[in-house]
Amino acid sequence: MFQLDKAFYGLKQAPRAWYERLSKFLIDNGFQRGKVDNILFVKSKGEHLLIIQVYVDDIIFGTINSDLCDEFSKLMRSEFEMSTMEELNFFLGLQIKQTSNGTMTHQQKYVKELIKWFGMESTNLIETSDHLSFDQVGCG
Repeated sequence: MFQLDKAFYGLKQAPRAWYERLSKFLIDNGFQRGKVDNILFVKSKGEHLLIIQVYVDDIIFGTINSDLCDEFSKLMRSEFEMSTMEELNFFLGLQIKQTSNGTMTHQQKYVKELIKWFGMESTNLIETSDHLSFDQVGCG
């Protein structure tokens, strides 16, 4: 994950200007913008894909090929002042945990904040569900 160190903060059109600058740079460097989600960019190299998701000044990217990650990191640093974050743990209110079994998302922190907000810290919690499979949520 990347985060922009210097941005156009304070300007009304800052997010749009940043997105236009970034998307032009990515397209000029061989990425294709998503047809449905225009903040998603994809670049294929052989049998591997590099997937990039942009949200304001955060860029999440991933691939199973670590060389593509390194290549993308160098490309971005050649053009922008950016800091590299480590493994993604939190994004848009979702907590993200990566394990050998896959990537899981949850909102445990949000739920705890809600419980505290409503003064229900002493309430007994019970588990309501086992883990959902792709078939249970209609994916697959």
